[in-house]
Amino acid sequence: MKKFLLSSMMVLVGVFAFAQEKQAEISFQTQSHDFGNIAEGTQATVEFEFTNKGDAPLVLTSVSASCGCTTPEWTKEPIMPGQTGKIKAIYNSTGRPGTFTKSITVNSNAKNGTMILTIKGNVEPKKVAPTSPVQNPTPNK
Repeated sequence: MKKFLLSSMMVLVGVFAFAQEKQAEISFQTQSHDFGNIAEGTQATVEFEFTNKGDAPLVLTSVSASCGCTTPEWTKEPIMPGQTGKIKAIYNSTGRPGTFTKSITVNSNAKNGTMILTIKGNVEPKKVAPTSPVQNPTPNK
């Protein structure tokens, strides 16, 4: 009976130690950005800053945008506990008048693993100079 209790206690200690394993934790200052009104053709850019609030190095395994009009750039090296990193989102508004909402999915080794960042705004169409109808008179003979 004593051996059974001793082995059971050792298993519980092992489970507790496993639960206390070090882990990264990603924390963003903000997870969304509103560009407001931007002119068509603008490369609208925002940086999302984050901190590793965990106790193990943080590694961003992938960062992807919801469409090809948004390009993400991010810190590639591991972010140590207490340190910060950045994800830059660049929205290409060329040929995209009207409102938009785009997401950037951030996958990492953090205990809160997948995070979604959002950008939105309104692209004002380029002003086109009015044109007069072209008349092609035919010569009278």
